[in-house]
Amino acid sequence: MATIQLPGRRRGLRDRLGQLHWMLIIMLSLLATAGVLTLYSVAGGNWQPWALQHAMRFTVSLGLLIVFGLISMRYWMALAYPIYFVALIALALVPIIGEVNMGAQRWIDVGHFQFQPSELMKVGLVLGLARYYHGLRPEQVSHILYLIPPAIMIGAPVGLVFIQPDLGTAMLLAATGLAIVFLAGLSWRLGLIGVLGAVAAGYSAYRFEILKPYQIERILTFMNPDRDPLGQGYHLLQSKIGLGSGGLAGKGYMLGTQSQLKFLPEMQTDFIFTIFGEEFGFVGAFVLLSIYYAIILMGIGIALRAKTHFARLTAMGIVVAFALYVLINTGMVMGLAPVVGVPLPLVSYGGTVMLTIMAGFGIVMSAHASRDHEGLS
Repeated sequence: MATIQLPGRRRGLRDRLGQLHWMLIIMLSLLATAGVLTLYSVAGGNWQPWALQHAMRFTVSLGLLIVFGLISMRYWMALAYPIYFVALIALALVPIIGEVNMGAQRWIDVGHFQFQPSELMKVGLVLGLARYYHGLRPEQVSHILYLIPPAIMIGAPVGLVFIQPDLGTAMLLAATGLAIVFLAGLSWRLGLIGVLGAVAAGYSAYRFEILKPYQIERILTFMNPDRDPLGQGYHLLQSKIGLGSGGLAGKGYMLGTQSQLKFLPEMQTDFIFTIFGEEFGFVGAFVLLSIYYAIILMGIGIALRAKTHFARLTAMGIVVAFALYVLINTGMVMGLAPVVGVPLPLVSYGGTVMLTIMAGFGIVMSAHASRDHEGLS
């Protein structure tokens, strides 16, 4: 009997692996490869300290994506609220036991590595909101009483992240949460009121100095980088120089002056797109952005084909968060958005961010693999 069942089990695993969206996996792998190549260049042709670790982290994260993709969406729905509350508790612990790096308290030490709870919250918030709206009837989505729980679910982590301080991640969480509320079917009239309220709140934070002085300086520098060319405006001006000097085809791999002569700070994280654009030019940057665009389209396609409201909202929420990463980072290095410290997904160096993104796409992969199954109860 055992010899008959074992091949069956193997075929079952092969079938489930075959249901994964392997083209999406290939596109994500291309992004990580671009990251390894650029980090190798930034280090002056050395695998240390960034390129080798980036490759190893992606390998581990890819395995995690596949494992998550094999888990049924039924289980992700059951885990949605627990994951959200674990992330929220971890965020609440940051001011108490968190480590301070570069003037911000955002990390918690876990063994031999540091963990950033705000990254877990990016997935937890999507799952929590998707689970909440899965249980509502369409007429309840825009009812004022049913808007209170998602407002709290979004506001609590945004507030905890804002005081770390981490304005970029707080903005990303708020935008992701609001996008899910809209996608769940919120009335456009209420949505417009909410957008106007958010704009008013942002202006109040600026006008009454709720923001930190350096955050206000970043906004003022974004509007006029030349006001402080050797201070707050230095990063942005050097980034523009690097992108512009790349021209159409770029200066060539490992021949970029901004990276090799160390003119641009934070080259391995926030400003890695500048280095890529300088070395590979407009053509290379266009190809890289096209890969991001393809991933976003694939993710949207998976969401639209999902069989349940929970799966649709989860997949769309993760894709929206991924797209916001790309928009904010590329806009930031091109001077189209303030410098807020948001990395370029899978290309910038950073273990927690990569793990979060790949875990998120693992859940998207689960929605894809479950597309032909019966709906959740």
